[in-house]
Amino acid sequence: MRKPLMRIPYTGPLPAPSIIPRNANTIPGAIAALSRFLTAPPPPTLLAPLPNGDPQSTVILSGAGISVASGLADYRGANGTYRQNKTYRPIYYHEFLANHEARKRYWARSFLGWTNLHKARPNPAHYAIKNLGHMGIIRSVVTQNVDSFHSIAHPDIPTLELHGYLRALTCVTCHNDLPREKFQESLARLNPAWAAFLEEAIASGALDTENPDERRAKGMRTNPDGDVDLPGAPYSTFRYPACPHCLEKPPIAGDGTQTRVEVDEEGAWESTSTAGILKPSVVMFGESIASRVKEAAEQAIDGSGKLLVLGTSLATYSAWRLARRARERGMPIGILNLGGVRGEEAFFQNLPIGQQGEASVRVEFGTDIILPGLVDQLRRTGYTHTKNDASDDGQHTNSRVFKDMLS
Repeated sequence: MRKPLMRIPYTGPLPAPSIIPRNANTIPGAIAALSRFLTAPPPPTLLAPLPNGDPQSTVILSGAGISVASGLADYRGANGTYRQNKTYRPIYYHEFLANHEARKRYWARSFLGWTNLHKARPNPAHYAIKNLGHMGIIRSVVTQNVDSFHSIAHPDIPTLELHGYLRALTCVTCHNDLPREKFQESLARLNPAWAAFLEEAIASGALDTENPDERRAKGMRTNPDGDVDLPGAPYSTFRYPACPHCLEKPPIAGDGTQTRVEVDEEGAWESTSTAGILKPSVVMFGESIASRVKEAAEQAIDGSGKLLVLGTSLATYSAWRLARRARERGMPIGILNLGGVRGEEAFFQNLPIGQQGEASVRVEFGTDIILPGLVDQLRRTGYTHTKNDASDDGQHTNSRVFKDMLS
């Protein structure tokens, strides 16, 4: 197979951050700085938000680091996939579409990895965001994560999943969706030997430990996109089902020809098919984000007065461009992330002398430690975020628009 030319950005460690303000290098100092950041009035240089926006509110941009406390891996942290598994490369979108063998390998690994993701749950950081939303501080969330923890923990806060989600699959031909649990059952039925191995792995505890060394000792590596690397596994034997909609009624192709979907006697997709390929409902590496999702993300930035970056190095351009957009609008930016962030020095230029978090914050602690403490402090101080009636109506209207764009 021809090696993809697309480079995965920033697989090595990024430069260590400068903590802002300096006394945010302790947990109490970090919480105090973030409290001032979230409650400070908007700066006079802030561009006016959208008509239904709220300049006092905050939009969150989150990444894999926020889900580490839920038992999932991240990419670029100290124990991240790129740091611990130097040979790891995600499957490329064009490879997935073009290569039957590549899909076998992907679905085999995903079949093993789904159990750990499926049983994982949101952690205290996600529920702290829920509380900040109830206080009127957080207006919306844009996440790069595909684990759906945000929507589970705080379904009432508008949440945009920038890179999609693993809870469903999408047919690349007819674009209908299929729940992942139903698909997982089909994989188990088509691959009884793999299903038996998965049961053994669960019984052995190989999927219970989050220690990468322990997992490697048991022959497994778990990746943040929901799959397991099993060295030496016979991926070529793995089978996966066809899209049930295309199987029942093969659609007409874009060029007007009739597609065909062929399966074996047990329902596994056959390589003689010209349609019916299911893919995870995520944006794969090398795949473009839908324009409506890009627009919704930009509206989330433009409708708020501050940006709080949580658990992400902003290594992917789709996330970094949103932070850049916030900076160009004059929005104060706060970053809570373990490890460096792509180009972060540009977000903290020309800060007021002596500012203690009102203008910007850079903190290096775990989100599951800081965010619950932040909620507690805001409650102790009796903080409430009041809006006039017009602003409140606007927020609810914008929430509906935000959700409608993603439906």
